[in-house]
Parts: sequence; C-alpha cells; structure tokens
Amino acid sequence: MTADLLAPLDLAFWNIESDRHPMHLGALGVFSAHSPTAGAHAADLLAARAVAVPGLRMRIRDVWQPLAFGGAARETDPDFDPLNHVRLHAPTADFHAVAGRLMERPLERGRPPWEAHVLPGEDGVSFAVLFKFHHALADGLRALKLAAGVMDPLDLPERAPRSIEPPRPMLALPDVRRVPELVRGALSDVGRALDIGASVALSALGVSSSSALKSTPTGTRSIAGVDLDIDDVHRVRKAVGGTVNDVLIAVVAGALRRWLQERGDGTDGVAPRALIPVSKRRPRTATPQGNRLSGYLIRLPVDNPDPLARLDRVRTAMVRNKDAGPNRGAGAVALLADHVPALGHRLGGPLVGQAARLWFDILVTSVPLPGLGLRLGGDPLTAVYPLAPLAPGQSLAVAISTYRNQVHYGLVADASAVPDLDVLARAVTDEVDSLIAVCDR
Repeated sequence: MTADLLAPLDLAFWNIESDRHPMHLGALGVFSAHSPTAGAHAADLLAARAVAVPGLRMRIRDVWQPLAFGGAARETDPDFDPLNHVRLHAPTADFHAVAGRLMERPLERGRPPWEAHVLPGEDGVSFAVLFKFHHALADGLRALKLAAGVMDPLDLPERAPRSIEPPRPMLALPDVRRVPELVRGALSDVGRALDIGASVALSALGVSSSSALKSTPTGTRSIAGVDLDIDDVHRVRKAVGGTVNDVLIAVVAGALRRWLQERGDGTDGVAPRALIPVSKRRPRTATPQGNRLSGYLIRLPVDNPDPLARLDRVRTAMVRNKDAGPNRGAGAVALLADHVPALGHRLGGPLVGQAARLWFDILVTSVPLPGLGLRLGGDPLTAVYPLAPLAPGQSLAVAISTYRNQVHYGLVADASAVPDLDVLARAVTDEVDSLIAVCDR
C-alpha cells in the first residue's frame, strides 16, 4: 500500500478543522434531466465510476514515524466502498437550501474525505449533485479534476504519454551533494517568511471592517447562487479596462456595500481585507494531489460610493499584488505552512484556525472551469456554484466560476450570522446592473 505524506499546507487544513468549521470545499452542479429518474441514474453512475478514480480512493491517516512525527499521509483505502460516499436524496424544489444543510456536516475522517450528494428536482426536469472534498485532499483545481473523473467521458484527442513522478518516500533524506544548494534555499525561504510575516502584521494596522463579516461560530450553513451573463462582465471590462477577475471582485465589494446599507449598517471607512487565493499548480503537474496555493490580500473598497472608483481601486490593488508575485506579501501567508514541523501543525492547528479572522475578513476565490460542456448520464451540466469553507469567526465566503458563457457566484454563510443571504445575492445582480448603466452613459 503506497502512502504519500501530506504537504505542510494540506496538513494545516487537516488540523484546523473542527465540528463547527469543517474544512471541505464544495460545488453544486445543476443538470437538465431527460426523465424524472435521471437523478437516480446519476447516483448509480457516480458510485460505479468512483472506483476507477484513484484520487477518490485515498484516505488520510496519522503518521507517528521519525522525520514525520505528528504528520499525516494519503494512502489507498483497502475497504473503499463508493456507496459510503454517494447518496441519493429525496426530490427537492430548492437545491441550495438542501446543499446548505449538507455543507454543515463534516466529512468522516476515517474514510476517503469526499462525498457526492444527488438531489433530484421536484420538477422532474432537473437534478443537482453536491460534491464535497476535504481541503487536505484537494484544492479547487484538483477537486475539479476529481469530479470530472466521474462525469461522462469527453471525446478528446489523445495526449502523448508522460512520465509520472513517484510518490515521495515516507522517510526521505537529502542527498549530501545538494547540501550547499539546500542551505541557500533555506536562507531564501527564511527571508521570504520574514517578509510575509511583516506584511501580515502591517495588513492588520488600521483595519476597518464590519461586524457583519464576523461571527460567533454556530456550525450552521446557508448557501445562495447568483447567475450573471459573461457578456455583461465583458462590457464593463472593455469600458474601463482591467481583467474579468477585477470586475468580479469589484462586484463583491459593491454588493457588500448594498447589503450593509440595506441592513442599516454603516459603510464609512469600511474596507474589509479579502483573501484572493492564487493557484501555483502548473498545467500537467507531476504531483497533482493536495494544495498548490498562495494568495493575494486586498482591501475591498466598500466605503467608496462610486462603482467605477471601486473597480479602479480593486484593479490597482490586483496589479500591485501581481507585480510582487504570489510568493510575497500578506496574502502569501499560506506558504508559511512549509516552515512549521508536522507536530507543530497538529498542536497548533486550532490556534491557526482562530487566527484567520485576524488575517483576513472574507475569502473571494475564483475556480476556472473547462469551456467544454460536461454531462452525467447524458444529461448536460447547466450551472456550477463553487462553495468555499468558512474560517473560524468569519460569517461569509464567496466563490466564483465561469462556465459556458455564465458566471456563477456561490455564497456560503454562517446561517445564524447571515439570515439575509438572499439580500446579498440580489445585491450582486444589482451591482452588475449599476456598473453596466454607468459604463453605458
């Protein structure tokens, strides 16, 4: 049985989890159904195909060996049963409401940490699948690859075979011939760590956020989805410049302003810190498991009443972050996990989780999806709402995907702290309409 040690960031995600803050990410995919029994057929297909996807058979177990003491490793589960992971639910008229309740439940840690929940629609012409993957098993791109493994096969040209790097050995010692190189690398890493630490400390100075973005953990979850036309986003981008992602982040800032104002909360001086994850995963990487993440940290200009000025501030902040690169600055704090020994992650995991509220106020992440249409049992996937985990003490996370000319926002909230998530969802649409109106003047 081959075991693969968890990288430090994977181990951090595994250890900061609690019952009230499960560390799984998710995606709610909505399909058009060819018949009322399409959901049940989809559940059968998912269970049958999961057996053939190696990443879905991987469980995580503790490691108490020298050089990895207190760590954890992925290994193939010899007792893997897909029926423990794929569940068919009763028909529902509200996919998001059911998915919100399912997102509350932590994954069972003794099994491969993923689930697929099939939700037939009461209308008989649609069904949804909620995928849940523990963040220690996969980041957004890796989760996408695992989910795609159980979709209908795509008719694509074959790629030339490539070599696969074998899993890292459990007890690897460095080659003595590489000691000088390793020393230089270690010194560089220390310098980078000090730079990131200083940036994190500076980012906390003069912070002005909103109490609506912080909460006492309740473990409850609600989710909402918003659909936008990508052509509308491009209209704004072409009129004012920047990138599509700049526009999508600025929309979040404007929606938060509208939401807070409708609540009667003040927005003067409110500029919450948004963590924007950045994938460091290279295409066709030889080590695809786990997380390859850094991040950017920006202030969302919620206090600015001008939509175009908000977009300009977001664009300027993103350009500054990109110029510095994903290895520096406060947003790259995830890279500090590499400097913590395995036992430190195990003992300090709860403290690290609680510290997230001091580092950032809201997560805003984008998950790229393939332009090709995906199907399950011949039924087309029509929408995908990505769902991010909530850090302890935080009440809201936003994930965004673009699929087949549509932008889908997945909003995840602590249901007790944010009982009006539908208001925020409506504000996202209103903000896009406002930007288009301003740009068309």
